[in-house]
Amino acid sequence: MLFNSFGFLFLFMPAAVLGFFTLARIRRDWAAAWLALASLFFYGWWDVRYLPLLLGSIGLNYLAGRLISQGAGAARLRWLTLAVVVNLALLAYYKYAAFAIGSINALLGSHYPLLAVVLPIGISFFTFTQIAFLVDTYRGEVREVNFIHYLLFVTYFPHLIAGPVLHHKEMMPQFADAQNYRFSARNWAVGLSIFAIGLAKKVLVADNLAEYANAVFNQGGSPGLLVAWGGVLAYAFQLYFDFSGYSDMAIGLSRLFGVKLPLNFHSPYKAANIIVFWRHWHMTLSRFLRDYLYIPLGGGRKGAARRYLNLMITMVLGGLWHGAGWNFVIWGALHGGYLMINHGWQALWGARAKGPGSRLGHVAGVALTFVAVCVAWVFFRATDLTRALEILRGMLLMSGIGLPDAIGLRLGDGLRGWLEQHGVVFYLGGGARFVQTWLWVGAGALLVFCCPNTQQIMRHFEPALAEKGVDLSAGCVLPIVRSGWQPQLRWALWIGVLLVLSLLSLNRPAEFLYFQF
Repeated sequence: MLFNSFGFLFLFMPAAVLGFFTLARIRRDWAAAWLALASLFFYGWWDVRYLPLLLGSIGLNYLAGRLISQGAGAARLRWLTLAVVVNLALLAYYKYAAFAIGSINALLGSHYPLLAVVLPIGISFFTFTQIAFLVDTYRGEVREVNFIHYLLFVTYFPHLIAGPVLHHKEMMPQFADAQNYRFSARNWAVGLSIFAIGLAKKVLVADNLAEYANAVFNQGGSPGLLVAWGGVLAYAFQLYFDFSGYSDMAIGLSRLFGVKLPLNFHSPYKAANIIVFWRHWHMTLSRFLRDYLYIPLGGGRKGAARRYLNLMITMVLGGLWHGAGWNFVIWGALHGGYLMINHGWQALWGARAKGPGSRLGHVAGVALTFVAVCVAWVFFRATDLTRALEILRGMLLMSGIGLPDAIGLRLGDGLRGWLEQHGVVFYLGGGARFVQTWLWVGAGALLVFCCPNTQQIMRHFEPALAEKGVDLSAGCVLPIVRSGWQPQLRWALWIGVLLVLSLLSLNRPAEFLYFQF
């Protein structure tokens, strides 16, 4: 069931909200149970056959958590190890078995049959969420005895399918807070506004960019410089608005129930280096990889060489988390290499590498980081390595510069001849698509680099749980956006316009890109 569908917006969401607040007036546990059941229905709508898998995972992890919290000495570590191994084995079977067998066949020339396994939707997110719960329980940071609350924590429908990855300690106090079981007009105004912004990101921006990204990544041949960069930039902005839109919608939906989800995006494309990018892109996954993989591996505590190795291991495994394929391994390795270079640069230049520097230096850093991220996105999106290399050759000017013939006809014989003498090739067809691609890329760039993000717009009303150091100040050429959201008529009109335009675009709801992970 998609957030951007009429069934969700006009049937499921009203029923979930109405049932929750009605039962909350009788007994809070009943309201929590209703929300958990609604979340299970939400998941089962995709394929009811996978509900037992989800419930079995929840039951086993809840039991493991109780055994860890009640155990003593080495027994606690044994229960933790066993539970984590079971979780990872489940994830490996459904997500990586076919990839592993295919890789073995390619390497050894064998012909082992591939497993025809359907990837359960959201398995990466609910598995990582529960692993974090188990580790936090072992560390003595949490102790959960209420099964209904634990069931709700894992299945909570705003985050179940595509995150954010939750920490038990940041959600349980909110589920236990009596205030959140009372209807709040403030929460509804804030929540619906955030949801509307996220919905607009998805259906008005991301889905329109998809056509131009797919046109480059899904076709054959070697694209020229401008075509290759047009497709890659279209995908870079599509992915950003698609996933950040989903995250906004999840935060907004959760706010209807008075619950604040953690922030997942904070203008990552404005980052001046790759370290900051990963602090601001898919923030809850970055936090998980840092707290439960990079730091346990030793982090930066065991010397520079070990630090760089830990960075590479963390990012390669982070790449594999996104998908079972060598393209995701390469994507993760590229980001591991980027981080190693960035940390090495800071170690070489010390405080000067970390300081604010000049305005020109900051812009150059943002541009360089964005280009590096876009190069890595080629492997993340491409259907296979062959296609990825073809697009990279185009981006590096190794396939020439191609322009549609329709554009060439408008340039005049003199300019066209001069361009042809300098390596520009004019091909038949594609004129309208070429222009539209770059118009949409320009619009995406304007929104990303020149406008505040959702949490900055909503900064006066604590839109989400954010770690220290997140800057919510924002500047924008539009005064209404620069001043931030307020419960005023003008903002109601703006949000209403966004909702109407979004609803008019829901004729064919498109899945969110991160559903495949």
